[in-house]
Amino acid sequence: MENVHLAVEEDDLYSGYNDYNPTFDSEELENDVGFQQAVRTSHGRRPPVRTDCSSRSYAKMYNSHVINHKDGAARPMTAVRAAGYSSSLMRGSTFDPLGQSKGPAPPLEAKNEDTAEEKLKILEKKVNDLIEESCMAQSIGALQLALEKAKEAGRKERALIRQREASGNTEHINLDLTYSVLLNLANQYANNEMYPEALNSYHVIVKNKMFTNAGRLKVNMANIYFKQKNYPKAIKFYRMALDQISNNHKELRIKIMQNIGVVFVRLGQYSDAITSFEHIMAESPNIKTGFNLILCYYAIGDRERMKKAFQKLISVPLGIDDEDKYIPASDDPSSNMVIEAIKNDKLHQMERDLKVLAEKYIMTAAKLIAPAIETSFASGFDWCVDMVKCSQYVELANDLEINKAITYLRQKDFNQAVETLKTFEKKDSRVKSAAATNLSFLYFLEKDYDQADRYADLAMNADRYNPAALINKGNTVFVKKDYEKAAEFYKEALRNDSSCTEALYNLGLSYKIMNRLEEGLDCFLKLHSILRNSAEVMYQLAHLYEQLGDPQQAIEWLMQVIGVTPTDPHVLAKLGKLHDDEGDKSQAFQYYSESFRYFPSNIDVIEWLGAYYIETQFCEKAIQYFERATLIQPNFVKWQLIVASCYRRSGNYQKALETYKEIHRRFPENVECLRFLVRLSTDMGLKEVQEYATKLKKAEKMKEIREQRVKSGRENSARGRREGSTGSADSGHSSSSSKGERLSAKMRSLPGSNEPYEASNPKELDASYVDPLGPQMDRPKTGAKKPADDDDFADEDLGDDLLPE
Repeated sequence: MENVHLAVEEDDLYSGYNDYNPTFDSEELENDVGFQQAVRTSHGRRPPVRTDCSSRSYAKMYNSHVINHKDGAARPMTAVRAAGYSSSLMRGSTFDPLGQSKGPAPPLEAKNEDTAEEKLKILEKKVNDLIEESCMAQSIGALQLALEKAKEAGRKERALIRQREASGNTEHINLDLTYSVLLNLANQYANNEMYPEALNSYHVIVKNKMFTNAGRLKVNMANIYFKQKNYPKAIKFYRMALDQISNNHKELRIKIMQNIGVVFVRLGQYSDAITSFEHIMAESPNIKTGFNLILCYYAIGDRERMKKAFQKLISVPLGIDDEDKYIPASDDPSSNMVIEAIKNDKLHQMERDLKVLAEKYIMTAAKLIAPAIETSFASGFDWCVDMVKCSQYVELANDLEINKAITYLRQKDFNQAVETLKTFEKKDSRVKSAAATNLSFLYFLEKDYDQADRYADLAMNADRYNPAALINKGNTVFVKKDYEKAAEFYKEALRNDSSCTEALYNLGLSYKIMNRLEEGLDCFLKLHSILRNSAEVMYQLAHLYEQLGDPQQAIEWLMQVIGVTPTDPHVLAKLGKLHDDEGDKSQAFQYYSESFRYFPSNIDVIEWLGAYYIETQFCEKAIQYFERATLIQPNFVKWQLIVASCYRRSGNYQKALETYKEIHRRFPENVECLRFLVRLSTDMGLKEVQEYATKLKKAEKMKEIREQRVKSGRENSARGRREGSTGSADSGHSSSSSKGERLSAKMRSLPGSNEPYEASNPKELDASYVDPLGPQMDRPKTGAKKPADDDDFADEDLGDDLLPE
């Protein structure tokens, strides 16, 4: 610190400053008992003397009230420095705030932080800090970090005990700190589902007799046994904890008995569970226990006790004040501000949650016991409604009536459901709107769209902000193909309830039908963010991307659909089609095969797989698919012709001939079958050739007559025959005109399908036909070697040594 020089003139400019209050005399502070007590630490020692700036600050604090001049006179220190030159420099006087001109000041008593006791205090504080950090980590969900902090606190606490034992100071061991460390460690083990370690930690606490009230922790141990489904041990520890808790802790004992009842329910011992629950309802009734008691009575089928338990349930006091207290009663602004402040505070939210939970339990209990307490569920519902009307839950009576109608609906008794709902037309607006909404839905299911529209209007008039009513109205407009108006109703429903997924889905469908694909895509993407695992939404996204010309995105979304519903045959077939369009035959074959495995009756899938095997020259494997097609569509002659062609292509002419004969027996006027029979009989030298030839001529003549009639009757129609039915003129393939209509695009894509098979004598009989599978592919070239005229080796005579032995 620099020495400050003061300018002093001849006259004593600071006269009178020595007259000060002796309270500020620092020299007398040594004898001031109050001051000495204040500057001492909590451990009875003075703060240590420091050589850094902080020590000078202490010195300044104790000596800043006096400035020692050259003559030794004391004066108070001021914050004013004299102006002008400093004459004291010439006289050699210096500023000595510490009074060192009289000799060194006595040093302050040092605080020794290196003592063993101080180190133990610091370590003890570190353990407490670690416990606090562990609890904070648990509160934010960092369970692993909380466990690590708890373990570290345990290690440091054990080190602290060892150091105290080594110093012989065991009477100062902090048992509360040990208890806190062990309890926190056990809790963190339990939170991380390390149940054996948690039980070991709890056992250490419970067995130590020095820990008072440790028996309560047997509740925690019982909870762990319950999670491990070791129910007998859970009951044992709950009862041990119950024995060690006095009757003064009534609420804690009630909760433990409730847990015991739940464990008995898990064990199926309903009579023991009923004993626990009845005791609770007699001592301190609550909603959850009353509901559990009803469940137990329902499990044993006791009707009368179910009724009594339901009456107890609806009479349980919730301890919730009347809602009228939140309504402003005066024009006082301050009073209204207070009411607005407490209207949505946490306490009021807890009250609302409790009321909602109670209503949920009562509704569930009524729906459960209504069919069991009377001869019919309608009588049971009526009894429950009468009981509810006489209780504090009178507003639930209408909801129970609507549930009664919904129960009728589940039993497919639509008339009773409609009659029940129609009784609400004269009720208040909320109930009327709900009933009309359900009626609209019922009539919509029955395809009575006029009635559905009428009740949708009634529901909207009763409550314009009811999103379900708006959706029903939009649906009735949607089926009338007024998609723009339907979209407006769906939008209004979304404005009233932005989380209404039905409205968002229907709006996306409306945009899709109106070919506003981008807007529909936005709707389904928003819906996907709400319903992450909805297969319907993902399929709609895939279809939209396909329509937008992005097959890769469509495939990605369909793969997500398969992740949710891996056995959906239609999605698998769609994936196969997309891969086929992309030219990936192997992937397409895989997905089509999976689709056929889950649903072997899809004609499109069967046809694709059969055509795939024909293309790959495995006609024998194609037969099994087309034979299945004949079972599905027995009157469709195309499949039977293809089966016969597969037999002929694979070289089994006898089986092919038998198949053609069977086709001719079932479809005697089929021209294509007769042509095959004529050709096969001719090739095989059978005597039925002339018979089939005669039938073929007659069938062709009948075909021409029928075509003339069709052309005269339908000038704008190309053909008038019914494909695949009995009595059709030609369900096969003529040489050029009818082949394109009877085969699908896949079958028509087979190579060389335009080449006819000519008869040996076309003048006498036109037995030409077109193979439904197309002509056979050319045989691969053999390895036969042409004779080489210029080969000198071939002209030479072979010696006897080259001939075989």
